[in-house]
Amino acid sequence: MSHIDELLHIGTSTWLDDLSRERLDSGNVEELIRTKSIQGVTTNPAIFAAAMTKGNAYDEAIATLKNAGADFDSAVYSMAIEDVQRACDAFLPVYEASGGKDGRVSLEVDPRISEDRDATLAQAKELWERVDRPNAMIKIPAVGNSLPAIADALAAGISVNVTLIFSVERYAQVIEAFKDGITRAENPGDVHSVASFFVSRVDSEIDKRLNAIGTGAALSLKGKAGIANARLAYELFQKTEFPAGSNPQRPLWASTSVKNPEYPATMYVTELAGPNTVNTMPEATIDATLAEGGLHGDTLSGTGDAARQVFADLEAVGVDTADVFAVLEKEGVDKFVAAWGDLLSSVESRLA
Repeated sequence: MSHIDELLHIGTSTWLDDLSRERLDSGNVEELIRTKSIQGVTTNPAIFAAAMTKGNAYDEAIATLKNAGADFDSAVYSMAIEDVQRACDAFLPVYEASGGKDGRVSLEVDPRISEDRDATLAQAKELWERVDRPNAMIKIPAVGNSLPAIADALAAGISVNVTLIFSVERYAQVIEAFKDGITRAENPGDVHSVASFFVSRVDSEIDKRLNAIGTGAALSLKGKAGIANARLAYELFQKTEFPAGSNPQRPLWASTSVKNPEYPATMYVTELAGPNTVNTMPEATIDATLAEGGLHGDTLSGTGDAARQVFADLEAVGVDTADVFAVLEKEGVDKFVAAWGDLLSSVESRLA
């Protein structure tokens, strides 16, 4: 049994946090499913920006779209939708074998409209219809007016990946949005959702503040907040009573590649393993997990008290965690908007 298979046995599905036409054309996606037991894919504007601005895999598609007179936004989504459709087809056997839980491929709404409920819902419906695959997921950020849009999308029968969750307080709002939407869905059993809870970015921001404080007590807390935060979210998940007939909205651990080279490469894998979870990783983290393992069973259940103590200690040394989460949420949206802008600029120059 590989360490990824071992992780799945514990209850954590491994999804790849990357997608490109190069991966699809080369057969790499099918290879990852076959050789590394990958169970799904997540994408975001930064991933597509990296994919579409390197190499020549998209040249033919861009030439076709240029001849058709496509505008920049529609050109980007046309290419992204084709990639997601192909990935969905590759993962269809995984989707069917898992009863719909896994084999999912996510496509995000335009991050520039995240504060507009109606526009977010309209685009979620459009993307869902255009992708037209049962194992697709539409990603919607958990910010501002997007929360009601998330509920409305679920009510419309759209499987949703709720993204950019940094705090347990925001996660609680996401759960309520899920309950609201799924109880209005005509066939709730056909709808699946994950809540993408970001991990390493929490440590990056809090570690920066701990370094600035500089005391021994502060420095001893470095690298602890991200895992503790996710464990508190998991505790809330375990306590949640999801509506009858619905599929529980699983926590998905995102941003799980370590940003500090002093930390073990698999830290956010081994310490966040547990039933009914997903961990989306870049391929380097997947490879590190396969090579190093280090798994030691369920490391989520029953960890709430210790996690709360970490946050009590953070407050005691002077870290304003509420401000941390506000900063991270704003930065998260801003980074995706910036990546989207870079992508549009690149496609614009090639369509000109």
